[in-house]
Amino acid sequence: MYAVIDIETNGGNQQTGKITEIAIYIFDGSKIVDSFTSLVNPESYIPSYITELTGITNQMVAKAPKFYEVAKKIVEITENRIFVAHNAAFDYGFIQKEFTELGFHFDRKKLCTVKLSRKYLPGHRSYSLGKICEKLNIEINGRHRAAGDALATVELLKRILEQKKRNEPSLF
Repeated sequence: MYAVIDIETNGGNQQTGKITEIAIYIFDGSKIVDSFTSLVNPESYIPSYITELTGITNQMVAKAPKFYEVAKKIVEITENRIFVAHNAAFDYGFIQKEFTELGFHFDRKKLCTVKLSRKYLPGHRSYSLGKICEKLNIEINGRHRAAGDALATVELLKRILEQKKRNEPSLF
């Protein structure tokens, strides 16, 4: 089982940025079997350029749960599942940092759909989520929002797994 994850942040890097939204879809290889999505109060300012990109405003997150209030759900829903994201190091790093700040060690096996796309879907000029989804006719409803990007990543993972199966049938 895969926990396909996307986050939005208030910018910056993993040391200075904070999560503003998270979406997790549990994917069994053929369908979504569970999900969790939430805005997250970053307890810090969201710059206007991030609001322009994501549509997430300071007002939207003001009454949203803080990370520590959704942390238990994140642990439970991702437990014994492979953490999958498009540019997994980015999403995983932010989530891991948030848990570290809470005094908890978050450790999951990771898969990156950027790396997997390059291997199993070669020949594209760009492997950004928007570009690869456009080339593969994967619709993204809500680009730069956690749920929209995570759902597109689920579909991309499904295509990668299908291609992997065609290339390496003896592994399945």
